[in-house]
Amino acid sequence: MTRNGPDDATRKGTSEMDAIVGLLAFAQTRPRWSGSTALDSASQAIARSRALARKSPGEYTELLARCLRTTAKLQLRWGRATEALPLAQEAVAVARPIGGGPLVLSLVCLATALEALHRYSEAAATMAEAEQVPRTG
Repeated sequence: MTRNGPDDATRKGTSEMDAIVGLLAFAQTRPRWSGSTALDSASQAIARSRALARKSPGEYTELLARCLRTTAKLQLRWGRATEALPLAQEAVAVARPIGGGPLVLSLVCLATALEALHRYSEAAATMAEAEQVPRTG
């Protein structure tokens, strides 16, 4: 299914998870000058994934971490490290019980945000933690 806009995510017959992934994809394809549109889509994806994670934590926690990471990366791409930091921190907190790849990706995102804020020692410690995470399956 080709995504042409954020409304595609609400099309009849689209599962909630597919809608969230579509919102993230839409947000990532927006140019920098259309940041509010992209952030609206990413924020909507976070809100929807939070709702799913509350209903069924084990099943949708990884999706929530992905939404938080993606939004943090968008903020970093647009030079908004201060706004990215809490999103990256929450992504780590959400991914910690999952472990494996989602935690490593979240830690790397957090380290990138910390580096952007010139907090190099914290970034290095975060990367060291990412290297120690046991790899799963």
